[in-house]
Parts: sequence; C-alpha cells; structure tokens
Amino acid sequence: MAHHGSESYYVVGEGLLTVSIGGRDEEPVPATTARAAAAATSPFLFSRMGPKGTGVQLGEANLKKIGREMAAGGGGAAGIPAGFTYLGQFVDHDLSFDKTQVTDQSNLSPATMLQGRSPALDLDSLYGAGPGDPKSAKFYESDGLHLKMGKTVAADGAPAKDGFDLPRGLGNTQAKKREAVIPEPRNDENLAVAQTHLAFIRFHNRVVDTLPASVPDAQKFAKARELVTKHYQWMLRTDYLPRICAQGVVSSVFNQNKRKVFEVDAPPTQVPTMPLEFSVAGFRLGHSMIRQAYNWNKIFDNGSGTLEYLFIFSNGGGDLAFEPRLQSSWIADFRRLYDFGEAGKQNLVVPPGKFNRAMRINTALVDPLKHLPPKTFGGSDGMGFDNPLRNLAFRNLRRANLVRLATGQQMVTFMKQKGVNVNKLTKAQIRDGQNGADLSLLTGAQRDAMLKNTPLWFYILREAEFNGGKLKGVGARIVVETFHRAMEGSAHSIVRDPAFKPTFGPDNSTFRMVDLLLFAFKGQKNLLAPLG
Repeated sequence: MAHHGSESYYVVGEGLLTVSIGGRDEEPVPATTARAAAAATSPFLFSRMGPKGTGVQLGEANLKKIGREMAAGGGGAAGIPAGFTYLGQFVDHDLSFDKTQVTDQSNLSPATMLQGRSPALDLDSLYGAGPGDPKSAKFYESDGLHLKMGKTVAADGAPAKDGFDLPRGLGNTQAKKREAVIPEPRNDENLAVAQTHLAFIRFHNRVVDTLPASVPDAQKFAKARELVTKHYQWMLRTDYLPRICAQGVVSSVFNQNKRKVFEVDAPPTQVPTMPLEFSVAGFRLGHSMIRQAYNWNKIFDNGSGTLEYLFIFSNGGGDLAFEPRLQSSWIADFRRLYDFGEAGKQNLVVPPGKFNRAMRINTALVDPLKHLPPKTFGGSDGMGFDNPLRNLAFRNLRRANLVRLATGQQMVTFMKQKGVNVNKLTKAQIRDGQNGADLSLLTGAQRDAMLKNTPLWFYILREAEFNGGKLKGVGARIVVETFHRAMEGSAHSIVRDPAFKPTFGPDNSTFRMVDLLLFAFKGQKNLLAPLG
C-alpha cells in the first residue's frame, strides 16, 4: 500500500524516480541519485529470491478478470483459529513496508524500492527505535520501560476502560487525535490487527513487570525486549508457521538449517533483505484467510462483527465511528479468536458456535475484499463501489506485474536448480483447482496465458488447495526460508541462540500464541474478554 504523509517517498517511472514531498511531485531525478537518497534514509532493501519475470506478465484485462473471480467468495472455513489471520498481518507489518508510491506506468526494481521496516523479526513495529530515541519516546511511558496503552470510550452499556485501545490523542485536530501513537500506523488499519498490536504492548509490559530484581534498572528495557522478541520468534516458529505451511518444510529449514534458495551464504548477523517473492506473493496468503464476518464479542455476536465494521472501528481503515477512541463495545473477545483449550484452559473456551475460524488458504477471497475502503490504500472517497482498484486480489496481481515478479512456473524451475524437491502443478490443476477460484469466465486466450505464466501469488494459493489449505512446494519454501533468515538476522535471534528456551509458557519447549495471550492478560477472563 502506498505511504502518504509529509515524509519523502519515491514514485518509480521509466528510468526516473519522481521525489514526492507531502503529495507534491518534484522534478524527476536520475534513478541512481534517488537510490543513493533511499540508501541514506533506510538501510533496508528489497531483493529478488529468484529470477526476474520479464515478458511473462499477463495483460491488465486478464488480471482484472482473475481478480474478480478470486474475490467472488467461497473457499470454505479452515481449522485455523481466526486470530492467526491478523497475527499474520501483524507479522507482515513487522517485516515489510513498501513505501514506494506506484503509478500506472511504474516498472519497479528492488534497487529503487523503499523498504520502511527492518526485514528482521525484531518487533521494530512495536518498539520503534526504543525509548532513548527522540522520535520514538512518545510510544513509551515516562519511565522509559512500559509502552503506552489507551482508554476506550463508553458505549452500549460498556463503561470506558483503561488499557483496551491503542494510545491516541497527540494531534491538535479531531482527525489527528484519533491517530494511534504506535511505530507502525498500518496496525490501526482494521480493528483485529489493532487489538493484536495492543496484546503485544500488554505482553511487553507484563514482561517488564516480571523481570527479576537482579536486573539493573538501566538494563531492564533491553532485557525485556530481548525476552519478548525471542518468545515471539519461538511462537512463530513452533505455532504459527506449522499452521500455514507444510510441516516437512518447516522442520527441514529450521531443524537442519537448510535454506537453499534465499541468502544461503549470508553472514548470520548481516541485515537481511526483503524478497519480493515473499512480500508481493508468498506472504499475501493471509488475504485468503479473512472472514466476511465474525462473532466478535458478546455485543456484536452471531456474525454482526462484519469486516466492514472492523475497518470502521479503526482509524487507518475508518474513523472510529467519529469517536476520538475505540468504543468499549468493540473490545475484542480473544476467546473467540484463539483456542485456549490448546493450553488446557477450558474456562476460556467458548461454544463452537461462537468461535471464529479462518477461511481456508486458497485462491478464493471473501467478497468484501473486492470493495476495500479507499482510505486503506490512499484512494479517493469518490472511487466507485466496483472500481477494480478497490479489489484486493487485483491490486496484488497488478503489484506483481509492476515489480516484474517471476511466475509460479519460473520459481519451480529455479528451486529445482537449487536442489529443492518441488512438484510442478499441472495445467489442469491450475485451471480447475480444488474449491478455489473459478477461471471459466476467462477467454480461451486468457486462460492459456494464465496456465503458461501463472502469477506467483495465485500459483502459491493453488498449491495450498491441493495440500489441505496449507502452503507447500514453492509457497512453503518462500515463506519458511524468509522467516528463518528474518530470525537469523535479528539482533535477538533464536536461530543464532539455539540454547534459548521459553520461560513464559507451560514448559521450556512450549510457547504458543495462546500462551503469549495468557501471560499478557494474566490468564484473567475479565481481561481476555472484558465484556463477558
């Protein structure tokens, strides 16, 4: 998504970059000059894992049809608790922020793209540059240890509650006062990811509060951040990744340190890059997991927690329903998003009819994603309801074209050359899928082009359809190897510190997302589900 604001960003054109400041286009400057400027402002870079997909992109008319069919609904529910959909979005925002503004004529290359996040799993989206940095100090309490939390406003009989909204209110206008005071503004893009970010704030604060007295005051923040980051990585490695990717790939890469395709020989402490195959295709798997509606809490039950409302009751996708802060009636009930029965906490388990499960990972997206709120991608309010630019599937496919992403077939060939045993989908599998997007409305020529040069994102989701809704083959390799490298290259790393064992879970080998929430919310039902 394009980044809008007062800071500089780059519009990539044919061999030139237009520097745009505060929405005002300046004179074009040579790409080399702009690259130097980008390097001066951010040490984080995009890269290619595989080949450049030159001359294999499908036409715009074809992509619009494919995008329309992908976002036509269907796909079915999966076994994965719905909270993992938005945990994935939180992780994505921790890893990657493409600050490059795109024009219709853009031809993007990794060297000219602006990566605004550290491509390491280091939670810079939560911590910013730390309490000692003047620009990040506003995220912290005056003690320089705890992260700030916000207060909700009373609504629907629920009183105002401290600690259940993101911190807000530093601006001097009504709109500015709604803005979340967090390092990663995209984590206020919808209510589910906003409440996830808030849970991580609580987790950090609880870790600070439980540090042993032997830790000197001057070292408390650094120690807390290290513990939070390593537990976060452990949870992703052992809980999140096995839910979305084939276990064999996760075990091969992590247990045997067998990265074969991404930065294989990189020095472990070197800052990782962000592969386009991951950010533009592989890790957009979460878009297919989004539900059309949720049993959100006691007040907004029985599917009345619609996706539209999750956008409205955030500031990035809506306007908090014109309130300065979140209404108390929209506080998340985490028991409905994660299965605490996994931790043996039967008192925190809701009836099956109240629990939300993610949609299956496949090529079918729910219909509301065809009509994204324009505010979420910097569009104008006057955009028509059926404008293709509001279709998330089309936006993903179009983005891949602009960066000349390799096709699924090219990535299969590339991975085989690197010694990865990956099976290529047949044309019949790509055409027909398994309870995914229907391509029958494409013309014969469009379908032939699609089957020969399949967009990587679509290909990865088709692979998942034939693996019970989990990534395998090309998709699993891209995602798992990127996660491994992102952990390896983090300042605090469970890959480089194999002796690390979690201490905030039930034992020294277990730390799941439910354990993180139990620790963060002190295992209390009135905190995990304050509306009852």
